[in-house]
Amino acid sequence: MAGPAFRAAAVRVRVPATSANLGPGFDAFGLALGLYDDVVVRVADSGLSVDIAGEGADTLARDERHLVVRSMRAAFDRLGGQPRGLEVVCANRIPHGRGLGSSSAAICAGIVAARAVTIGGPSALDDDALLALASELEGHPDNVAACLRGNFTVAWTDEESAKAVTLEPSGRVVPVVFVPATEVLTETARGLLPKTVPLADAAVNAGRAALLVEALTRRPELLLAATEDRLHQDYRASAMPDSAALVGALRAEGYAAVISGAGPTVLALTDEAGADKLVHFAGEAFAAHRLELDRTGASVLPLDV
Repeated sequence: MAGPAFRAAAVRVRVPATSANLGPGFDAFGLALGLYDDVVVRVADSGLSVDIAGEGADTLARDERHLVVRSMRAAFDRLGGQPRGLEVVCANRIPHGRGLGSSSAAICAGIVAARAVTIGGPSALDDDALLALASELEGHPDNVAACLRGNFTVAWTDEESAKAVTLEPSGRVVPVVFVPATEVLTETARGLLPKTVPLADAAVNAGRAALLVEALTRRPELLLAATEDRLHQDYRASAMPDSAALVGALRAEGYAAVISGAGPTVLALTDEAGADKLVHFAGEAFAAHRLELDRTGASVLPLDV
């Protein structure tokens, strides 16, 4: 059986940063943020070339070990076969190891690019299959769902594969991220979680997670209450004490602050007026960035955009 045919022209894919959990929605909620990585991919006659600018330029592998390349290879397998060669150029802006979904962005960029350079790719690997593959590669669907689809996503895994629904956040919500200079590995943060939690804590999180759907989409005034968490943030505090202290300080002032994903970045969900007041909380340990909400998710763009 003949393998797939590939486009001669290069494709450009843009993928957003994401924040998972959002407090109570552990391994389920994801929010797409207006901070982007770009990947340009061209099918070549032979070999593999990987160029990296920005985050990770001095540390990331430039061979088959690169996560974008590994993700492309997995997608090409699903699409029916590998191209003879690849040229990959990455412009990375999403901080690595900070809880802003850099690995999910790399995975999503790779599989979307592979589909885009394959003739008939969208038919052979539809959006649901794309999410399932991304979740399989990442190990959980929360970040990849938001990265692929944008906006606010609620993701889960059933007996077959990962699924997600996409909801539109209120236009009044303004995300501000506080990014520290130090990294925390996701594996380290997950290793601090207990095997079981008190029933009362689980009940609180279930209620707050349900409330967060209403707060984030229609009633942002409820965000402080809706972002309360008892399942993971306190257990992880020892790995990121400055971040935990910042979350406490922000919440004491009435801001809906949480650990972004596995940390150590802190995410605050506020409004226009609040965003302007938050910068002074950063101090010397954090860099504060006001971001937009991403509404589109992973996108194939013209090369000159």
